[in-house]
This record gives sequence, structure tokens and C-alpha cells, in this order.
Amino acid sequence: MTLTSVGTRSVPTLDVDPFDATSLADPDPMHAVLRDAGPLVYLPRYDVYAMARYAQVHAALVDWQRFRSGAGVGLLNFRFDEPWRKPSVLLETDPPWHDAPRRVLSAILAPHAVRRLREEWLATARRLVDEVLAEDEFDAVTAFAEELPLRVFPAAVGLAPESDWRRLLAYGDHMTNAFGPRNRLVLAGEAEAPANAAWVDDRCARDVLAPDGFGARTFEAAERGEITAEQAPMVVRSLLSAGVDTIVQGLAWTLHLLATHPAQWARLRREPGLARVAFDEAIRWATPVQTFFRTAATDVTVEPGLVVPDGKKILMFLGGANRDPRHWPDADSYDLGRDPSGHVGFGFGIHQCVGQHIARLEAEALLTALVERVETLAPAAEPIRHLNNTLRAWGSLPMRVRRG
Repeated sequence: MTLTSVGTRSVPTLDVDPFDATSLADPDPMHAVLRDAGPLVYLPRYDVYAMARYAQVHAALVDWQRFRSGAGVGLLNFRFDEPWRKPSVLLETDPPWHDAPRRVLSAILAPHAVRRLREEWLATARRLVDEVLAEDEFDAVTAFAEELPLRVFPAAVGLAPESDWRRLLAYGDHMTNAFGPRNRLVLAGEAEAPANAAWVDDRCARDVLAPDGFGARTFEAAERGEITAEQAPMVVRSLLSAGVDTIVQGLAWTLHLLATHPAQWARLRREPGLARVAFDEAIRWATPVQTFFRTAATDVTVEPGLVVPDGKKILMFLGGANRDPRHWPDADSYDLGRDPSGHVGFGFGIHQCVGQHIARLEAEALLTALVERVETLAPAAEPIRHLNNTLRAWGSLPMRVRRG
């Protein structure tokens, strides 16, 4: 680490690459280095500023006036370069353009609206558990973490049943990779990205949506004048973009942590009401969405003497913030006795994940169905990571169970 003059201020400069294979596979050591270096650091490899402590990340997330999303939440700066797809009307806009789409979707996905799906999704989860537990061993990623969201979420949006919903996984994988640099992970997905994006766009049209789903309610809001006709399909696209991959990895990490922490699994069996705590604590501990960028709207003073110049990108390490011992006692422990509320795994502020209630309901359904049938949950073989520029992801989680 060196102290380098950047603009008119000196900040710690670190020659680290958050997007190399080592850091993506195991980001925790890098996060510790970043946190120890200070509340703000400079990463010359990408000409960006970065923060990994909870206090600064949280403050940036809620301060949309100075830390802007409209120039993109990835490394690419929309002030100077065109994105590979139209920017999200929720994730990549700021007020006033952000307000109406957010207000509409927040109402559609409000907790009381989502709760109506509970019994249906729990029944689906129980059927899925029965199917998978025909065998004692399975891959928790494909069997549960991917399968449950694909069974319940497209239908809730109002999309017709299809055999190729797994294309949503490929679409989401490239989208989250593209938030990082144009490295081999991005290049690997570029050939199929336009076709997958067009496929998703086709399924966001009014005439293909069922009359009682989230998508139809979005178009009804447009008909009432709450959003424009042009915004409606883009709001539905935002649902499909953010409603699968991130939830898949949240479920995968929850199952992995419960399988590798048998005392916590035993506690969940005794207290199944802790299902949502188990999920949120996994989101805090693992933080499937590891990073997001913001852009300085002016010269931003993070702390006295530490300034981000106007127009510069700021890389927020959500995963680093969620394991910051300055904020979280015993931060590296996965503990169902902890209150994980306040974690930044779903973001914070006006851009906080609008679909987090969906994610929690899916997790509650799956974990409730599992604890009813499974006495012990354990790894069956070495798991395999899936590298992604934004997601802390699993490719395979072999597990075995003893039925209870």
C-alpha cells in the first residue's frame, strides 16, 4: 500500500484486482485488506475509488444525491460509454426518473401482496422436496436453488409456462458479469447475450402476460398514467433481470451454510420460524451481490481529507461491509441467534432491492419444506464455485441428507 496524490487529496492506493479469479473465488482476504487500509482507497488498475467498511458503504447507499446510480451501477460510466442494453429504469436511474417506476413496483411487491403467494409457494416447495428426496444425494444448486425460483417466479410475473426458463440464468449471469470489467467472464457470454436479451424483452410484452400477475399489474399502472407505456415493459424486464440469479445464489449460500454449520441446522429444525433469519444471515455472511458501483455527482468528501472527485466511479464492496468487525460482533460467524437486519446485501436507500420480500418468501418456503423432511443436511463432496464479476456464486453443491 502507498499514499498517492489523487486530485488534491492523498488516499491509500492499493494494487489489487477485485475481478481476478483469486479474489472472485475468495474475496474475504481482500476485503480485510481494503477495510484495514482505510474508509476510502484508490484502485489504479481501474481508476476507481473503493470502500469496504460498513459505515461508508451504508452512507453511500443512502446518499443518492452525491453517489449517483444513473451513470451505471457497474464499472462502465454511462456518461462516456453506451451500455450493452438499455439501462434499468430502477437500478440505473436516479430521481426524478426513478420515482414513478419504483413507486409502482413497490406497491405491486409490497409485503401484503407477496404474502398471498405463501401457501402456493410452500406447496410447490414441498412437492419439490419430495421429488428431490427420492435420492439421498443431490446437487443443491440445480435441485433446489435454481429449481424453486424457476418454478414459482416467472409464473408470479405472469409468464406462460415454458421449458427454457433456464435462459433467465444465462441472461442474469451475463448481466451481472457486465457490471465488471470486460474480462474473460464477460467475453464468454457476449455471443449469446443479444439473443437472450431479446428473448427476455419478448416476454415482457403486454399481450403475452397472464392477467393476474405482477407484469399485468405493471401495465395496468401504465394505463392509469402512473408510469409511461414505454416504462412498463422495462419495469417487467427489471423484475426478470433481478428476480432469479440473485435469489438463486441467496438460496444456495443458505443451504451451504446450514449444511456446514450443523448446530445451526439443528436449531432451525427446533425453531422453523427462524427460516427468514437463516436466509438473511446467509445474505449478510456471504452477500451474493458482492459489489455495486456509484458515480460521484460532485467532489464528495467521504471523511475529512478523503475526497472522490466529480465523475469518478466508486466501487462499494457490499460483502466487505457485511463482514466488517467494526459494525458486526463476531462478523465471520454464521449465527441464527444474530439479528442480521441492517445488512447491505439487498442494498439500502431508494435503490434497495424492491424484490427482497419475494426472495425471503422463496427462502421461507424452501427451508420450511426441508426441515419438515430432513434430519441432517451435509456436504457430500467438494463444492464448485461459479465465478462472476458481481455475484459470489456456486456452480455445484453436492449434498446428502438423512430424512427425519
